[in-house]
Amino acid sequence: MQLRAEGLAAHLSKGLARIYTVHGDEPLLAQEAADQIRAAARAQGFGERQIFTVSGAYFDWAPVLAAAQAMSLFAERQFIEIRIPGGKPGKDGSEALQRYAEAAPDDVLTLVTLPRLDKTQLNSAWFTALDGHGVSLRVEPVERRLLPAWLAQRLKAQGQSVPEGEDGQRALSFFADRVEGNLLAAHQELQKLALLHPKGELTLAQIEAAVLDVARFDVFKLSEAVLSGNVPRLLRMLDGLEAEGEAAVLVHWNLAEDARALARVRAALDAGRPLPMAMREARVWGAKERLIERIAPRLDSAKAGALVQAAQVCDGLVKGLRHPDWPGDPWAALRRLALMLAETASGKTGAVLTVR
Repeated sequence: MQLRAEGLAAHLSKGLARIYTVHGDEPLLAQEAADQIRAAARAQGFGERQIFTVSGAYFDWAPVLAAAQAMSLFAERQFIEIRIPGGKPGKDGSEALQRYAEAAPDDVLTLVTLPRLDKTQLNSAWFTALDGHGVSLRVEPVERRLLPAWLAQRLKAQGQSVPEGEDGQRALSFFADRVEGNLLAAHQELQKLALLHPKGELTLAQIEAAVLDVARFDVFKLSEAVLSGNVPRLLRMLDGLEAEGEAAVLVHWNLAEDARALARVRAALDAGRPLPMAMREARVWGAKERLIERIAPRLDSAKAGALVQAAQVCDGLVKGLRHPDWPGDPWAALRRLALMLAETASGKTGAVLTVR
């Protein structure tokens, strides 16, 4: 049975399953979910705990299978944790997990923790067995648009809040900008606010003075800011990626893909294809689909071609070439290309003139 993270507490209050599988690439939320399960297990008398960490393809699964069948010496019930940090148990592990899921007795509660799993792993026999005999919980990173609400909820839980209305939204937006992509650090900043200030309402000035800039950016999330025309966010992301040492070539590849996708969709529309077919032919899906289907119908072919040409010029710049009409610094060139795309997305003009 699949369960969302926000529904875990209500589920645990009604009773425990035999097996819990927690998977995802957000360490804070995964740790909190596992802690909730451990606390519920202790409260239900699962007092003896054993931990097995799967270290590779040659891991010996026999002790794991034996532990599930052994009678506890110190407590009525056992709590067994199986940690698979690599996400791939291997052939022997797959067979062992399937046997384990089918044979684990009711007086044993098992927690399996995994990193983010791909589609193949989610459809594997071993994961299907774990999910079919228990509960699986996927923990996802908190998207930027949802981060202010997440922060407000966490502040409320520690007895603090922000003002109502625009001032409060500004405070939460500032907070979110400083911790985006780094929930572990966000948690620490929330704890800092709890230590520095008493329960009650926090001002923007108090948050600005206390919260450090600990944001971490994912290059593959850059398209969301670019194609939504969010210039302040895309510039902040590019600054962060440069500071973190991200490869300029990888950043360019993502921006160039956006330019090429827009051009492919526009060409398909010009050829008489309906928009849904044009999107499929251009291989646009996922988060980009909603953004590009908004931009492409009002994008003319000349502008689409200019974006592709700009991406080609920028490709040379990030590889060490020079162009008389473009900045010599690769990251300045990337900012200019990103602003050109954002200008197209928003329908505004003049943005590219801010970078030379």
